[in-house]
Amino acid sequence: MRHIDDDERRSRLALRHGLHPDHRLPDAVAVTRAMTVLHATEPATVHLAVHARTTSGTPEDVDRALYEDRSVVKQLAMRRTLFVFPRDLLPAALGSASARVAAEQRRLITRDAEKHGVADDGAAWLAAATHAVVVRLAGSEPLSARQLREQLPELAGTVTANLDKKYGGTFQMAPRVLTVLGAEGCIVRGPNAGHWRIGRPTWTLMESWIGERPEPTCEADGYAELVRRWLRTFGPGTVEDVQWWLGSTKASVRAALAAVDAVEVGLDGGQTGWVLPDDVDPVPRPEPWAALLPTLDPTTMGWKGRGFYLDPADVPYLFDSNGNAGNTAWWDGRIVGAWAQDDDARVRVILRADVGATARAALDAEAARLTAWLDGVRISNVYASALMKQAPLP
Repeated sequence: MRHIDDDERRSRLALRHGLHPDHRLPDAVAVTRAMTVLHATEPATVHLAVHARTTSGTPEDVDRALYEDRSVVKQLAMRRTLFVFPRDLLPAALGSASARVAAEQRRLITRDAEKHGVADDGAAWLAAATHAVVVRLAGSEPLSARQLREQLPELAGTVTANLDKKYGGTFQMAPRVLTVLGAEGCIVRGPNAGHWRIGRPTWTLMESWIGERPEPTCEADGYAELVRRWLRTFGPGTVEDVQWWLGSTKASVRAALAAVDAVEVGLDGGQTGWVLPDDVDPVPRPEPWAALLPTLDPTTMGWKGRGFYLDPADVPYLFDSNGNAGNTAWWDGRIVGAWAQDDDARVRVILRADVGATARAALDAEAARLTAWLDGVRISNVYASALMKQAPLP
């Protein structure tokens, strides 16, 4: 069995993820393809993830790919997370990961509609609500969730829950209806009504947005294609890595690995990993490199087992209690700290330990590059880590 050690795993991510300065990518579409998908829970992550992997371009270029060319599309999929997909990967997601999310959300909405007195028959209420949204959006300009709720009485209804928790309160049912329709690929996030760093989506029919409603693949084929792309981007990875990323079952993962003829390889620590059959050859080790990645970046969030690039002692400083990563600073394939902006919108690197003069200079150069690209724009983060909150910065 071929053995791929941690050094080679770090080399692979440097080259394939476009993070090494000699291997950066031309544009947002190339970055999305290289990473399989981009995390989009925080709107700014998409733009910042593209910047980290390209040498030119602007936030407006990313917006153009999203909202004018529509060569990449926001889609709810794995783990009920919002991602940016290349268009050709949508059928696979809609037939597998997105379909899994949609089915679960339909079940929960039906239950909550009945439990909280929205309707006696939750399934009938949801059917009427989804039908009303589709009819309203047919031939219409994109509309916000609020506009749809105000115009469609079928969306009326609230749920009050967890009042003793900080995340509790009273919530409209309408956004959850849109979530189901989005996961099913019926509707899609259209133009963003806010600045690129802020998510204020409008909704439109998928066929209005990209000219067609993609036909979902069968579940097995969908998972196989997602796993094929994941292995090309992140391989080697363990079964547990793939299962976590997909948000699926181990049975689905094992079936997908078999379908793509994945090959077993040994990993440091005695684990077994998987790669595609044409990806067993060693890769060259690049020169040391620095990168500043955004909150929930796809590289940081690519594996469940992160020991080959992250010191376990640093996890409480860089991730929240749910495992969501904040901004990270990388040196030669390892996370060594975080980054944040000062009051003047300058990017500052915050290190967990001394990394040496060469690494510090390279990280500071990346900070200057990112500061210039942001051009005075300040980014706010929902998932800010403890290390990011060490303000004021010097």
